[in-house]
Amino acid sequence: MLDEFLQSPAYVMACQQFDRVADFLDIGQSERIRTKMPKRAFIVSIPTRMDDGHTEMFTGYRVQHHLSVGPTKGGLRYHPDVTLGEVAALAMWMSWKCSLCGLPYGGAKGGVTCDPRKMSRGELERMTRRFTQEMIPFIGPHVDVMAPDLGTNEQIMAWMMDTYSMHEGNPVPQIVTGKPLSLGGSAGRKEATGRGVAYLVNRTLDNLNMKSEGTRVVVQGFGNVGSIAAQQLYRFGAKIIGVSDFSGGIHNANGLDVNKLIDYATQHGSLEGLGEGDHITNEELLELECDVLVPAALERQITEKNIGKIRCRVLAEAANGPTTIEADNVLRQRDDIFLIPDVLCNAGGVIVSYFEWVQDLQSFFWTEAEVNDKLYRQLEAAYQQVLQMSRKNKLYMRDAALALGISRIAQAKHSRGLFP
Repeated sequence: MLDEFLQSPAYVMACQQFDRVADFLDIGQSERIRTKMPKRAFIVSIPTRMDDGHTEMFTGYRVQHHLSVGPTKGGLRYHPDVTLGEVAALAMWMSWKCSLCGLPYGGAKGGVTCDPRKMSRGELERMTRRFTQEMIPFIGPHVDVMAPDLGTNEQIMAWMMDTYSMHEGNPVPQIVTGKPLSLGGSAGRKEATGRGVAYLVNRTLDNLNMKSEGTRVVVQGFGNVGSIAAQQLYRFGAKIIGVSDFSGGIHNANGLDVNKLIDYATQHGSLEGLGEGDHITNEELLELECDVLVPAALERQITEKNIGKIRCRVLAEAANGPTTIEADNVLRQRDDIFLIPDVLCNAGGVIVSYFEWVQDLQSFFWTEAEVNDKLYRQLEAAYQQVLQMSRKNKLYMRDAALALGISRIAQAKHSRGLFP
């Protein structure tokens, strides 16, 4: 069974989330198995010539969760701790996210076990191109479309597009999203996830009769998503009192200058050495008293050990799977915290990736204002559907979001039937 090869804390967590919602939806056993299990999982060896002349063997992964409504869609991450099970969990979450937001995609995710911070540009390019070459039989504009994720960026996507295009003999910009604008990328794609997080936080504050101005915000993870979300909330008048990245956290109860933090992180590669505020650990950062907590780093950061110490009014899950099942069981009993679940909160990235794919297919591009307007409209529709589902059925927000996403996938599989 494929299930045996996917076991990891993240995959077990995703399966438990699915089972809870499938029970609520009363999905039949046939559709339940087909909706839950990934359709395909790949492991490839990536021999790469390093700058000193020796050959390093990296391991790459790609999981395509389902192709019932269209091609699979999902990011590619470069990180030392990437495993097949983690990638499978991320692919499942992406399926539910795309379904929730009405996108014609199944979920996918990929990764390479490496530390990109310790690799030169040349080494990254050679590894990326070899990984793409190994994936060519299993990807395509109508099969599987990759995008940037943790540790990757628009340059990685450019190398992937070029490798695939050289194989095809003509430019194929729609093979990846998150590309540079010069290669068919979409205006607003880089900022989309963070903008979406900030938009949904502000909509939630409105619903809770709280003002954006002066709202105390803590952001764990100051990469592309966390920094943009912080910047957008800062522009709306929020007070960013704590941020962190892999080097540690910074706290200032009077507020931090987010633009200064972004400039420093861009120049130095991290927040390490920045002489602003009090330096704290990532663990301490999560326990700061605030109005809005935005976990925007890795999965499984909020656990049974720290959930009792979380002191926020709004928990906006900008990362994928940041809250463990054990912590979630506690969180669903806490009326003092309003949850914006990950499959909704960070959906801005895949929504604008969809826009980029559409623009590439039709060779007609939109302005950034048009992209942002469409993004907010699509997020608002999904947000309202989740709120209504939650209120009508007295469901926890995560369960409501997953119920909408999973039910649509199960219905699609039921309607298509099972090919003999």
